[in-house]
Amino acid sequence: MTESAAHQPPAEASDAAAEPVLRERDGAVLRLTLNRPDRLNAWTPAMADRLFALLHEADEDPQVRAIVVTGAGRAFCAGADMEALSGIGGARLEVDGRSMAAPAALRTPVVAAVNGPAAGVGLVLALFCDVRFAADDAKLTTSFSRRGLVAEYGIAWQLPRLVGQGRAMDLLLSSRVVVGAEAQRMGLVDFAVPREDVLAEALSYARTLAAECSPRSMATIKRQVLGAQQQDFGTAADEAAGLMADAFASADFAEGIGSYLEKRPPRFPDLEPEA
Repeated sequence: MTESAAHQPPAEASDAAAEPVLRERDGAVLRLTLNRPDRLNAWTPAMADRLFALLHEADEDPQVRAIVVTGAGRAFCAGADMEALSGIGGARLEVDGRSMAAPAALRTPVVAAVNGPAAGVGLVLALFCDVRFAADDAKLTTSFSRRGLVAEYGIAWQLPRLVGQGRAMDLLLSSRVVVGAEAQRMGLVDFAVPREDVLAEALSYARTLAAECSPRSMATIKRQVLGAQQQDFGTAADEAAGLMADAFASADFAEGIGSYLEKRPPRFPDLEPEA
């Protein structure tokens, strides 16, 4: 064996290091990790393609009941890779803005573990996850107005629904930085915890969803909440009434009641892949 060969990392380790998004199964929970730590996980087309492919693949896997998205190293995602963007100049860049809403559109719940800075598209990704844990000192910013850009990737639709129009305008117009503790107070994130606990807390939450909650119920609830944002109250209430009738007749309801009365963990059936 030559000296150079002796110092080369195993092929498997090299392959993992080259992947823009890593995947790791923990029982019924899938962890997806943005993996460009030397660039603070700056967003690239390759990262986007890989992440969205893994999300949709997981949504079709009945053994995956919850997903956690986080970042490698000390950042969640510091926004788009500036070096890649600097070469665009006056060229017109076609962007599929709807793709960023993928976590919200899945049937499977998606939890963001914002372990460090989240800016621009990185913040958008977190905002479209269903539940957000953040380090209490993590720095979050929309950043767009300070880069000569606009409210990208549907954030103008999502942000006011989370924090209200006034706060959304503040965050978008000023691109000021807020830390995790303030972000929790305004509703930008749901839980702010010490940095060293972010991933563990997010994974624990996801495990609870996977172990104790009906996949069918969670998928239906996600669809209801997303759809209700475009409905009047009467329409949403009527839809809920029909869904309730179906739920009362389901095996999941029988199992939920049975496990409660018998004081045991529920054994909900898997959610079957969509046809």
